[in-house]
Amino acid sequence: MTSPIWDAILRHYDENHRPRVERERACFAKSASIEEAISRAALATDERGKRFRHQRRIPRQALETARNEFLQHQEEIKNATDFDELLAIITNTVRDVHRTGELYAYDTALRISYYLDLLPRRIYLHAGTRAGARVLHLSHNNRSIDASDLPPALQRRPAHEVEDILCIYKAHFTSE
Repeated sequence: MTSPIWDAILRHYDENHRPRVERERACFAKSASIEEAISRAALATDERGKRFRHQRRIPRQALETARNEFLQHQEEIKNATDFDELLAIITNTVRDVHRTGELYAYDTALRISYYLDLLPRRIYLHAGTRAGARVLHLSHNNRSIDASDLPPALQRRPAHEVEDILCIYKAHFTSE
């Protein structure tokens, strides 16, 4: 059973944010090749070539440098066996690319994972999700948290949606 606040948050997410997530997922899943998926994910662009909101402040040159680095690791990326491995490859590949950080690495890995069908099973933390986890008194000092640590209302949601919810609604949470 969920509380009224969780019911409202999840209903709002489903109506206002989930369609965007599903469009993005479908867009990357239908990429013509791993090279296309990597390139578009690295450049943080949707099917119209428009930059995703989270990466709008990263200079184009940094995104292009990241793309070139990822393409050099294309086989390694393509052969990742789970999301954790994919995220590690992405993170290590852009470690020295200025203005890319943990949110960029996570978002890029997630977009590529849509193509590879390697969705995360854990909830990965970056600045926004870490703040949401902190408000809910979850372990926010680790790189990720397990779904079993979440409030019951979130435990049945896919990890990538929970990541989104923790970030978007952090100011609305109450710890129950």
